[in-house]
Order: sequence, then C-alpha cells, then structure tokens
Amino acid sequence: MANDGTVGKWSPEQLAQGLGWFSIGLGLAEIFAPRQLSRLIGAKQEHRFLLRLLGLREIASGVGILTQRRPTGWVWSRVGGDAMDLAFLSAALTSDNPQRNRAAAATAAVVGVTALDFLCGQELSRGSTKPAGDGATHIETSVIIDRSPEELYRFWRDFQNLPRFMNHLVSVQVTSPTQSHWVAKGPAGTDVEWDAEIVTDTPNQVISWRSLDGADVANAGAVRFERAPGNRGTIVRVKMQYRPMGGSVGSAVAKMLGKSPEKQIKVDLYRLKQVLETGEFARTEGQPAGRSRSTSRKYDDLVRS
Repeated sequence: MANDGTVGKWSPEQLAQGLGWFSIGLGLAEIFAPRQLSRLIGAKQEHRFLLRLLGLREIASGVGILTQRRPTGWVWSRVGGDAMDLAFLSAALTSDNPQRNRAAAATAAVVGVTALDFLCGQELSRGSTKPAGDGATHIETSVIIDRSPEELYRFWRDFQNLPRFMNHLVSVQVTSPTQSHWVAKGPAGTDVEWDAEIVTDTPNQVISWRSLDGADVANAGAVRFERAPGNRGTIVRVKMQYRPMGGSVGSAVAKMLGKSPEKQIKVDLYRLKQVLETGEFARTEGQPAGRSRSTSRKYDDLVRS
C-alpha cells in the first residue's frame, strides 16, 4: 500500500467499487447456483440454504457500496461478512471431508479478500477525516464570540454566509443536503474550486467536512461551538488540514507574501466576530484621515488581509 492513500494503483474509492461489483457477482452465484458453488469450494450440499442467505448479504453490501460516494460503513460490513464466510468454510476443513483441499483453497482466497476489505475500510476511514497525500498542513485556531452556540451554528451551517466573513472565498453553492461547491481566490488572480461533503453535523456543536476527489486544494476539517465559561459567549474552534498548491514550496511562498491560509483563517474568525457582534466590519477606506496603514499592526492584519 502506498503512502498517498492508495492500495496498489487504485484509490480507496476505486477499490471499493471493485469490491462492490465482486459482492454482487458472488451473491448472485450463491443465490442462483448454490449447488455448483458448494462443489467448487468443497462445502457440503446441505448448506445450500445457508449459501443463499450469505448471497443476500453479499448483494446488500455490494449495492450499498456502489450507491454511496464514500461507502466506509458498507466496506466494513464486508469485513464482518468475511468473518462469517471463514466460519462457514471452517466446517468444510474437517478431515472427513474428501473435498477439504478445495475448501482450503477457498479459505485462502477469502483470507485474501478479507485483507483487501480491511485495507480499503482503513483507508476510507482515514480519508474521512483528512485529505490524502503527503505534505498536509495543519491549522488550529479559535476565537470567543459574544453569541450563543445555537446562533453561531445556524449562521455557519448556512454555507452561503461564509463568504461574508471569509475574505478568500468567492462563493459557496449548496448542491445537496450534504454537499456544496466552493470557489476561492487563488494565486495570481486565479480561482480554485472544489466540491465538499459534510462528514459530521451535530446541531449547535460541530460541523466537519472533507473535499471530494478532483479538488484544486485537498482539505478537511471541523468547526466546534463550545459555550464559554460563565456563559460569556461561545468559543469557536477551527481545525483544518489542507494540501497547498505547489506542496511545501507553495506554502512557503504564500507565507512570504502574507497570504498563508493559517493567517487567513485566524483573520476570518475575527471577521465573523465583528459581523455577529456589531453587524459590520471595521474599515478605514474612505475616511478623510485614512492612512495606508494604521498604527496597530494587529488592526491592519484584521481589516486589510
């Protein structure tokens, strides 16, 4: 297995699709040709009814895998089903079974498939919380906002509100109850785009997400809303992982130019604090005595980033 989240030359999603079709094919054989399959794997003929039940399970797993964009749970269900298959075959490995050599070969094949199922489930589970690939950058920051967790959750959960305080976002278009399309400002006046899906959505507590395949910038993260001590507002915590364009070199250049996502996220949270507490952002543009920069570096970082 490669370190970039692939199994051989296949991504976890591609491997899952292959396993899904394999499940359906095996299930159909178990349901419609149990006699021939029993003979092939060295099982006793009286187990044909049990084979049909196993076939129904295989088809259900296959359909579940093929109809989900990221079928983590269904792939893990295959691992449980593999354990049932191994238990079934163990009964055919007795010394009084003249077909035990066939049963041994079938058991070896199921062990191999179980290993694939386990690796695929492991990679899908890992990918649901962080973007695949090396060179991921981690961000963690927080701010206290004088509003309730319920209000903050409602505001953030309407993703079309995010460009109001995230200066680098151009637009967010909700495409389904769990998916959305994002457009952000990229380097040299370009735009970067990606599709994202919600991984966790616990009202008034946490929203987590991950980008889908084909993203210009692979990313994943979570925002948590925690009531501050003494009911003095809400602590908004953002944890995020992303793989910058150009890898570590692109990340270093962005920091030199003052455009690092780490800085942007921190400033965005201060903008969120402003828009919810005061209803507007602090600005100096258009003021008669406005300077190109103020005497407060922190203020400049906040309103001019």
